[in-house]
Amino acid sequence: QVQLVESGGGLVQTGGSLRLSCTASGSRSSINDMGWYRQAPGKQRELVASVSAGGTKKYLDSVKGRFTISRDNAKDTVYLQMNSLKPEDTAVYYCIAQTWRLVWGLGTQVTVSS
Repeated sequence: QVQLVESGGGLVQTGGSLRLSCTASGSRSSINDMGWYRQAPGKQRELVASVSAGGTKKYLDSVKGRFTISRDNAKDTVYLQMNSLKPEDTAVYYCIAQTWRLVWGLGTQVTVSS
């Protein structure tokens, strides 16, 4: 079993930056892709960014050029650097890890004030 623990959320003004971290524990060798979803109030959950075990990265169009996902396999940790934040980035951000099933973290709140 894999468990995920996120950190780094908070309140920031428009244009500010935050860095989210997510560390995996448990059966870490079973992890393939890792990434981040988000869910804003009243909206569906959406995939923000992902990174494969080999380093291939994918981004939601609306965050390209502003967010950067990275992965430290030695630390079993994935990061999401979020720059130039906008109010529409406000959401609960969930870390995910793809094993034989999709594992979810508990989420961390990101609030961007205008």
